[in-house]
Amino acid sequence: MRRKMTSISVILVVDSSIVENKREIQGISPCCLTQSILEVMPVLVVKDGPGPGTQVPAQLQRISIPLLSPTSDCTGKTVMGRVVHKGPLVSMGEDNYVLKTVIQEEDSQQNMSPEHSSINIILFGALAKDYSESVSQGDTLLVTGFTVGNSPTAQKDKLHACNLQLAGDDAWMYVWPSTVSSRASVSRKRTSPASTEVTKAAKVVKYTYVPLSDLTPGVVVNVYAVVTFFKQPFRTKGTDYCSTLKITDQSNKKVGCTIFCDKLEEHPKIFKMGDIIRLHRVKTQLFNGAISLLTSHGFSVVTFDGMVGSPVVPRTSSGSFKFGEEDCQVVEALRTWAANQSLVPAEPCVPLSAVQPKTYFDLTCQLLAKAPVDSSCTLLKVWDGSKCPHPLLDVFVEPNTLEGSPTLSKDMANLTANVLVYDNHVEVARQFKPGSYLRIYNLHAVPGASRLPSNDSGQSDQMGHLGFHLHGGTSYGRGLRVLPEDSPDILDLKRILETFSESDINDSSMFEVWSTPPESFGTAPDEIATERTCDHTVEQVSLAEVKSRGPPQMFHIQAQLKSYQPQRLYQSLKLFCHKCKTIRDVPDDVTVGGLFSEAQKDVGPCNNGYWTLVLPLPKEPPSESPSRTLTLLMSSQLMGKGKAKELIFLKGATLEETCRIASAYSNIVPVTSPQGTMTPMDLSAPFLFRGTKRYYGCKQCSQLKVGESLGEGVEVWDEKSVADALGVQLLQYGLLMKLELQDGTGSLEALLWRDAESFFHVSAEDAAADQEAQDRVQETMDRLCPPGSSTAERPWMDLCLSAYTVEENGQRRACYQICHTDTRGTNTHTHPHATPSDT
Repeated sequence: MRRKMTSISVILVVDSSIVENKREIQGISPCCLTQSILEVMPVLVVKDGPGPGTQVPAQLQRISIPLLSPTSDCTGKTVMGRVVHKGPLVSMGEDNYVLKTVIQEEDSQQNMSPEHSSINIILFGALAKDYSESVSQGDTLLVTGFTVGNSPTAQKDKLHACNLQLAGDDAWMYVWPSTVSSRASVSRKRTSPASTEVTKAAKVVKYTYVPLSDLTPGVVVNVYAVVTFFKQPFRTKGTDYCSTLKITDQSNKKVGCTIFCDKLEEHPKIFKMGDIIRLHRVKTQLFNGAISLLTSHGFSVVTFDGMVGSPVVPRTSSGSFKFGEEDCQVVEALRTWAANQSLVPAEPCVPLSAVQPKTYFDLTCQLLAKAPVDSSCTLLKVWDGSKCPHPLLDVFVEPNTLEGSPTLSKDMANLTANVLVYDNHVEVARQFKPGSYLRIYNLHAVPGASRLPSNDSGQSDQMGHLGFHLHGGTSYGRGLRVLPEDSPDILDLKRILETFSESDINDSSMFEVWSTPPESFGTAPDEIATERTCDHTVEQVSLAEVKSRGPPQMFHIQAQLKSYQPQRLYQSLKLFCHKCKTIRDVPDDVTVGGLFSEAQKDVGPCNNGYWTLVLPLPKEPPSESPSRTLTLLMSSQLMGKGKAKELIFLKGATLEETCRIASAYSNIVPVTSPQGTMTPMDLSAPFLFRGTKRYYGCKQCSQLKVGESLGEGVEVWDEKSVADALGVQLLQYGLLMKLELQDGTGSLEALLWRDAESFFHVSAEDAAADQEAQDRVQETMDRLCPPGSSTAERPWMDLCLSAYTVEENGQRRACYQICHTDTRGTNTHTHPHATPSDT
């Protein structure tokens, strides 16, 4: 692999006549020689003028300054201009420099204004120092390997709206001096190869690596470490991808690291805990009282397998990086230390033959085929050569949607595992090619229901069969990625798969197995899945008759569930005001967290006569804002009764801090203090935290009040008494779903709202805070509408239906709601626990 030794800061003047004289001896052209020099030097000073194109590699293409924008693709592009301003070299620490310069494109239209033809260039690190020592105003400059950003000084200096930023291993410069005489002495010094060798040796920059225990906030550092936890990169709300790591070294200091990169392939290639990582130019910061690392300008990363005895092969997407014998020794030392500290899991992955139901595990496997299920789910068919002791779930897909050749014979069907990949992982999974080797992290072995999104292709679940789900999100490092063909992690897997005979591997009969629905779910066609609980004495009618009669009436019907909305059942949770009858969605943590961040801007005191405890929190460099404080307020009246801890007001906390405190105290009320008077936060956020539960108030109906005579006569503080004391109209949790019903006469849409809790045997309040309750709702829907099942396989339901009229935009229409109906045989659900490796 070609290596650009960016640590060698050498300025070389190339005399084309000298190059011509050397051509016969070295057997290379001037262009090739220039490219060879470029491989080891970040700045190239060219003696001849910028006319001859042979000085610049032919693969680089020039882009005009006026055409630059933040969205420009800068790969393989150059920008050229005359230096019209050169700023001073600014030192930001050891071997960390910044310099600003301005170039103007000379061959632009003569009447073009500077704001189009002149642009700021910001240089970082050794490149800035080299530039300071070798470039003068008036020189002609050509740059490559830059990134384009918005210029914060465009309004002030009236230059281009963007700037160019050069840092790291891919940034290079060609310089044509404005006068030859000023460089003549330098040129003579570079005439002989011997003198060039001496200059290179004298200019080598050695990277300094800082132990994690010696990190201090606000500096840019280089580190070597062992990865103890990692999350696969995920797309942010902007254009970047983000990944998070936890690392340690021989100092036993554990540090978090957050990495932002524009491209997915630029993130660290980490395959398992225990891998070794080298980070260049990361910035230290103080977060929640602990040192953490964040990418900065010029950031680069290289990773290595952490297994003792495996080859020391760098893994990186960068086209150039420095790696020598000293680096190899550092990697080997970290491997040995990590092995002695038991930092590397003995068995990082679990084969299918050892998988147990309801567990989470990592799987290394080969992708046989894939198929899209819907926009939020993709099916992966994989194997690892071992046979699962439990029967595996078959998932039906249409044959024309399956990508990949079927590769296993019928008698080996239990070697094929169906993995359902959800939500944010779908984008990654759809890029995989059949035949590639994968590692899937935090895979969930789910017995029974597959929870496959709605698919009318004709399949029912198999009770007791094992399916595999990769849930959405990145908790516990959840994700998946392709392993390279030469990865040590797949050598054993390859050997196992190669033991199968060629006849087995090429048997196309497996295609029939994949596309054939399995045996029935086990529900007899005449079994009724629900029962009516009403006392109405009305005859059972068909859906066609319900629609013909119209509202207002009560009906008894027998129907099947054709479809339901929302498919993501957490979206069915709503907040309802009994006073004004409004319904609102439950806000997500991102929205609530933003409200808490906004509330932290209120730094004024509270003057309500409450007992107050102010806790200063450490300042987080390099922020210039004042140090944050956390304020706890308690009612003097309650303190006198020995009940102070039963109701605590909290000011200045983040959402995460509030949740942690709420886990230890009965009632936590987040407050602000506009004009010095304590008042509950914006009611878009929860007004009360009780353990894991959150309670909301109605903005329209609440009349907020907080006084020292809070809660007189209250014996037990719960959500209702707290709401009454604060003047908050308490919102109730509810479940709202739209079900499409069908029978032999037609179909009809009905809401499930008023009696949804009794229908599911679940409290909506519990479903908002408890995964087990959410799973119970999901299991009920899977029984009523088994994923992939045909109409004939779905159970019938006895339902009580209420017909009523609503008016929208001056038009009256009939609506229907399911009421007085419960499901039969609701199964309990075991809450999934993460394995120790998840944490």
